[in-house]
Formats: sequence, C-alpha cells, structure tokens
Amino acid sequence: MEGGGFGFPLGGDPEDLMRGLREFAEKQAESVAEAQREQFATLTLSTAVQLTAAALGQMKTEGGPDEQAIALRDAMRVLFPEAVALVSAARQGFMRET
Repeated sequence: MEGGGFGFPLGGDPEDLMRGLREFAEKQAESVAEAQREQFATLTLSTAVQLTAAALGQMKTEGGPDEQAIALRDAMRVLFPEAVALVSAARQGFMRET
C-alpha cells in the first residue's frame, strides 16, 4: 500500500489526521477569539477616553480658576462612573477565559 495505512492518500491513520486537524482548528479558534477580545478592549478604552474628553470639552466653565475646578470636578462625578463601566468592560475583554 503506497502512501500509508488503510489506502489513505496522505499517509498515516485517518483518526490521527482528524485529531490533528481538530486540534489545529481549536487553536485557530482560540487565537481568533483572543484577538477579538483584545480588539474589543482596545476600542472600549479608546471610547471611554474620547467620550470623557468630549464631554469635558463641551463644558463652558465660568468664573475664576477655583470655580472652574469645582465645575469640572462636579462633571467628573457624573462622567467617572460611566468611564469606569467602559473600562471595566474593556478589562473583561483583556482577561483570558480559562
């Protein structure tokens, strides 16, 4: 029998070949999933920064430096929890599932 056992043209045991192909496919799927998680995390972090900067950029603060600082701190009390929620989602994207 040329070419391997059982008349299989690629040689070797078909069960071993199928097992190898299955393992390869699983590794590829894991790699794609990890890349997607990292991309999601990066986009989410970027979105959190952009939204926070845009919101603060829309503010029209008046008064002296102290009044402006207070106004910005008040705005951050509202914006910060939202940014934290986005960063938390991004962090989950970076964490590898086990």
